[in-house]
Amino acid sequence: MQGFPQAEVQNIPFNSNQQLLILEHSLVSLLAMSFLKWLFTGIVLLCVVTASVKCSGKPEVSDPTAVLFRNLSDSAEYVGMNVCKQCHSGIHSTFERTGMGESFGKASRTKSAAHFDKHAAVYDSHTGYSYFPYWKGDSLVFREFILNGGDTVFSREEQVTYIVGSGQHTNSHLVLNNGYVFQAPLTFYTQQGKWDLPPGFENGANSRFERIIGLECISCHNAYPKYVAGSENKFVSMPDGIDCERCHGPGSLHADEKQRGIFVDTSTSVDYSIVNPAKLPVDLQFDVCQRCHLQGNAVLREGKSFLDFRPGMKLSDVMDVYLPRYTNSTSDFIMASHADRLKQSACFLEMEKRHVSANSLRPYKSALTCVNCHNPHVSVKETSEAIFNQKCVSCHKAEKVNACPELHTKTIGEETSCVSCHMPLTGSSDIPHVSIHDHYIRRQYEKDEKAGGKFISLSCINNPDPDKLSRIKAFLQQYERFNPDATFLLDSATVLINQLSESGNMQYFKLKVLSDFLSKDYNSIVKNTFEKGISDLIYFNLGNRDYSNEDAWTAYRIGESFNAAGYQKIAFLFYGFSVKLAPYYFEFSNKFGTSALMNGNADMAEGIFKRILKENKNFAPAWSNLSYGSLLKSDFQKSLEYADKAIQLDYRYTLARLNKAAALQALGLKREVLSEIETILSIDPLNESALRFKEKLAIEGVK
Repeated sequence: MQGFPQAEVQNIPFNSNQQLLILEHSLVSLLAMSFLKWLFTGIVLLCVVTASVKCSGKPEVSDPTAVLFRNLSDSAEYVGMNVCKQCHSGIHSTFERTGMGESFGKASRTKSAAHFDKHAAVYDSHTGYSYFPYWKGDSLVFREFILNGGDTVFSREEQVTYIVGSGQHTNSHLVLNNGYVFQAPLTFYTQQGKWDLPPGFENGANSRFERIIGLECISCHNAYPKYVAGSENKFVSMPDGIDCERCHGPGSLHADEKQRGIFVDTSTSVDYSIVNPAKLPVDLQFDVCQRCHLQGNAVLREGKSFLDFRPGMKLSDVMDVYLPRYTNSTSDFIMASHADRLKQSACFLEMEKRHVSANSLRPYKSALTCVNCHNPHVSVKETSEAIFNQKCVSCHKAEKVNACPELHTKTIGEETSCVSCHMPLTGSSDIPHVSIHDHYIRRQYEKDEKAGGKFISLSCINNPDPDKLSRIKAFLQQYERFNPDATFLLDSATVLINQLSESGNMQYFKLKVLSDFLSKDYNSIVKNTFEKGISDLIYFNLGNRDYSNEDAWTAYRIGESFNAAGYQKIAFLFYGFSVKLAPYYFEFSNKFGTSALMNGNADMAEGIFKRILKENKNFAPAWSNLSYGSLLKSDFQKSLEYADKAIQLDYRYTLARLNKAAALQALGLKREVLSEIETILSIDPLNESALRFKEKLAIEGVK
C-alpha cells in the first residue's frame, strides 16, 4: 500500500530538449563536485556540532546619539541579573515581582497561577482530544486522552518544563524535548480562572504538542537564550525571565568600571557605560519598549536576528514591524499592541508636536512615552490607579477634570478614574478570556464596530519609510502566516518583486521562489531554477546558515516544486541541501527521507528517519515513514512496531494506521486489518484508501 501521495507530474513550459541538456549538465557538475557522494555516503547529517549562534557583530545604528553608549559595542557582553543585583538590590527586589520579571520560569507550584482543585478536562470538539493538567509530585503533567463509549482508547502524558506569563493574564506552558521547545495545548486564563486551549489551537487548528516555539517568541517572553544554528526551536540554555539587560543592554563594561571604582554622577551627567532608557531620546526610548510591546508581522533586516536589538539602537535598524489596518481597527486590536495603540492617541500626537529633542537628562519628561505612566521596576499590580490618574491630571487642567460628566459615578476614593472611561478594560482580538486596558486613549469609544472589518492597508509601525525589500517580505509574511485567503497580498508583493533587478540578484530569486511557492506556481520555480543553474545555486548562492534559515527554506521550496513537477531526483538534491543548511529542522529531514524512499534508497531513508528520532523521539512522521520503509523491505513485524510508535503519539494519524493495516494484511491478520480500517473511518469517514481497503475485505468475506 502506498503510504505517501504520489507527486503530480506537470508539463514544464519550455523546450524539453533544452531542459534535459541543462539538467544533464547540472547533474554532471554536481557529480564532479562530489555533492551526491556527500548525500549518499551516510555522513552524519543531523549530528552537527551544537553551537549557539552569536549576534551578528557590531550593531548598526542610524541615530548618532545612540553610538555614545559604549555597551552597544560588540565587546560588551551580557552578565546576568545576579551581577546587577549586587549594586541594585532594591530595584531587583521590586522588579522580580513585575510582569517582566515573572515572564518566564521553570514549571513549579510556586510559578503556576493555575487552579488544580476544581476544573473539568478541556475537550477539543474538532479533534476529539481531551486534556487534563495535574501535578505528579513536583512535576506538572498534561495528559492528552480520547474517550470512546466511556473507555479511554488513547492516552499520552507530557511533562511541562516552562511556564510563560506572570499570571496577570495567562499561564502558557512549554515542553522541552532534548533542547527542542514546543507549546503545550493547555493555557490557564487567570482572569476567568479557567483552563482552555491556547490561542491559535482553537477551531480545528490544535497542533497538540507540536507547535514550534522559536527565537521570535522566546526573545520577547524571556531574556536572551543560547540558540542552535540550523534549527527552528532548539536551544542550549534558557534563562528564567526578562532581566535587567533587556532594557539596559549588556552590562559587562558597566560592571567592570564600577568594580574598578569608576563612577559617574548621574544626577548631572549620563553614564555611557550602560543604557539608561530614561536618558535616551524619546524615539529610542520608545523603541526599547516596542521591541516587545509591538507585536505584529516582524520583517528582519538582511543578516539580522531577533537577538540583535540592543537598547539605544533604533528598532528599525534590526526589524520593521507591520500591522494590518481594517475598517474596524479603531476598536479591534491584538494583545501586545500597546505601543501602536498609544501612538494613535490624541495625547501622544499632541505631545509629539510640542516635544523638542533637547540635551535634557530625561527627554521623555516633555513627551509621552510608556514610562511617563509605568515604572518598569514596579509591578502594575502594586501601582495605585490614583498614580495613573495623576498622570492625566498633570496635563489636563484640574478644572477640566472636575467637569467630567462621569465624576459622580466613576470615582476611586477622592480621585476620578480617568482610565476606566478613556482606557477601558476590553478584550483583544487574538487572546480569548483576557481583558486588558486599551492604550489608544480617546474621549469616546465606538460601540457599533463589528469584528472582521475590511482590510485597508499594511502599516509599518516603527518605520515611516520602509524600503521596497521590507515591504515585499511584509506582504509575503502577512499572507503566509496570518491571512492565507488574502490573495491581494501576493499580488502586491508580485508588483514590487517585478520592480527589482533580476540580473545577479539572489534576493530577487529567493523572493520570487517564495512568492511563486505561495501561489503554487511550481512550474515557474522549476523554470527559474534551471535558468539560474542548479550547481550555481547549491555551491555558490544558497550556502548561508543563519537564524532565519532563509537559504534552507529556499532550497526546500525548490525541492517541493521539482517534486510536484515530477523531477524527483532533482527534488532529492534540494531536499538534501535544505537538510545540510538546517539539520535540526525535521520537516526538511523527513521530506529528504521520503524523497530517498521515492528514489529507491530505502536504506538511506531509514538512516535519515532514525537520526531524526535520535534527536526527537516524538516526531511521529518519522515513525510512520519507518513503518512504510519496512513495508517496502517486507519486514512486516518491524512495520507494525514502527506504526504503533506513531499511533501512540497521535491516535488520529491515519497514514500510520494505513501502514499498520498493510502490515497486518501481509501477515494474514485480516480481522485485525478490518478493525484498523474501522478505526480509520471513525476518524476520517471519507478516507479513500480505507474505503478501498474495506471494500476489498468485504469481497474476501472478512467481517
